[in-house]
Amino acid sequence: MPQQTTLWQSLGRLYPHVKPILPRLFLGFLCAIGASIVALAIPQVLRILVNSYLQPGAQSSALWWATGIVLLLGILEAAFMALRRQFAIAPATTVETGLRTSFYRHLQDLSVAFHDRWGSGQLLSRAMSDLNLIRRWMAFGAMMLIVTALTVLIGITIMFLTSWQLALVFALAAVPIIVYGFRFRRFYGRVSRQSQDQAGDLATAVEESVHGIRVLKAFGRSSEALDAFEEQAQGLRQTEVFKANSLAKFSLVVTLLPEAALAVSLVWGILLVNTGDLSIGALVAFFATAAVVAGPVESMGPLLSMTLTAKTAIDRHFEVMDAKRTITDPEHPRRPAEVHGQLTFDDVHFAYPDASADRDDVLDGVTLDLRAGETMALVGITGSGKSTMLQLVPRLYDVTGGSIRIDGIDLRQYSLEELRSIVAVAFEDTTLFSSSVRDNVLLGADPANDAEAELLLREALEVAQAQFVYSLPDGADTLIGEEGLSLSGGQRQRIALARAIAARPSVLIMDDPLSALDVRTEELVEHRLREVLAETTTLVVAHRPSTVSLADRVALLEGGRISAVGTHAELLAGNEHYRHVIASLPATPQDLDSQLESENDGGVVL
Repeated sequence: MPQQTTLWQSLGRLYPHVKPILPRLFLGFLCAIGASIVALAIPQVLRILVNSYLQPGAQSSALWWATGIVLLLGILEAAFMALRRQFAIAPATTVETGLRTSFYRHLQDLSVAFHDRWGSGQLLSRAMSDLNLIRRWMAFGAMMLIVTALTVLIGITIMFLTSWQLALVFALAAVPIIVYGFRFRRFYGRVSRQSQDQAGDLATAVEESVHGIRVLKAFGRSSEALDAFEEQAQGLRQTEVFKANSLAKFSLVVTLLPEAALAVSLVWGILLVNTGDLSIGALVAFFATAAVVAGPVESMGPLLSMTLTAKTAIDRHFEVMDAKRTITDPEHPRRPAEVHGQLTFDDVHFAYPDASADRDDVLDGVTLDLRAGETMALVGITGSGKSTMLQLVPRLYDVTGGSIRIDGIDLRQYSLEELRSIVAVAFEDTTLFSSSVRDNVLLGADPANDAEAELLLREALEVAQAQFVYSLPDGADTLIGEEGLSLSGGQRQRIALARAIAARPSVLIMDDPLSALDVRTEELVEHRLREVLAETTTLVVAHRPSTVSLADRVALLEGGRISAVGTHAELLAGNEHYRHVIASLPATPQDLDSQLESENDGGVVL
């Protein structure tokens, strides 16, 4: 449940970011005030013109002087408005860029547990549309709301000085506007928040549908997805229409009452002129001033709605920025004198952050020791916690009990940068970025120069049996598209594996990264891995007997604990549960890419 804040509390959160540009915003504010004062000065010129220069016997040259003054004031008002934009817009975009950059940096620092809870569309809407709203409000809405209020205040003061009787009519009309304005502010803020949250949910639905378009088409569920999306879109539409109607009612009140007051004042003003209590020039000046004030009064509704929408955007932004980093660097990081890669799980317990208190830990006392340079397969039934166990090594999550050590040092005593340079991960669910193959493979590498980068790239692709890359239209510089969906599953897996290899880790974690490869290709990859990463400690989740048989030793995960460790042959001969797990492993899939490569002597089908 979002924490309820007042408008001033929300604006206070924004102040440190706006502080550096306040001088320029203040100059913009002065220009806006200057434009309003100039606009209010024009009716006073008209008053003098009517009372002095339009009387019988007045010189005609005076009319030209008055016209010239009005023209000059109009030019000055336009210049002030142009300067206001120059002073305000560029600094506001600077703040927007800073907020967006810090938001993205914070997202990178937050734990995987945070991203598990948040929809990507909600984060996207906060990073883009919300910050855009804040920037527009800083450059225009905030300034003009203050200027508008001051313009109305100054204008009404001038109207009182011109004719207190007529101005009193306007003052009485302002009372219901003020009362309704306070009610509108509280109500509109809630609706604005609902609208922005619904927009974030809609963005999440679009992203999920785009990423899952192959699944929707394959199962013939495009129409169902459309129905669900349409329902969400209709919900957002209803909220937006409700917002628009509410704003329309408020605008009706703030427009109708002043206009009604103007009609009453017109009749009363004519009567005052007839009785000699008011000059014609004063009456003209009063209504000219009222015309100047009418514009700001009518704009109060949109400006107030923009302010409330910006307040909601600020709250939504800081909801994410207030999320605490749960996985952080230690105050005094440690590292071994020499990294060998010995990996030790010591009575490790783990439960996901959102798990209920009465649920058992996913890992309930895992103890396992991997010797430096050893390849160990991790097997267990589906849902036993194998993938979870692997994600603890690079500290994507932190253990809730016990410890994991590399070369005798607890992972939490390494700096995150150091730890993640020692450990590389190849996930089962491969994620590639919308960039070139080269950029994807060298993502975790740190080559000293271009020559070393090229060497790492070629070696990693060769070990991962991903030479198909060189048959792509632009070779390793080919853009592979969003998440690599232009490639097959086997191709994506091999590029992801090459990425892990290119990082030259001391500890390699593989979550069944070869599941889309056939046995022949898998064996080639494993053979080259042993050669190139002979000194690398490897822990691999295995879902196929062929993967298990290639490991030095096998660890059996059962009931949240390691129940047996040994070679594949030893466990097969002496452990009934292990035999059950091996027997339940799925049949080896055939990778169509590898099959076609074999038949066509290296040809690749995309």
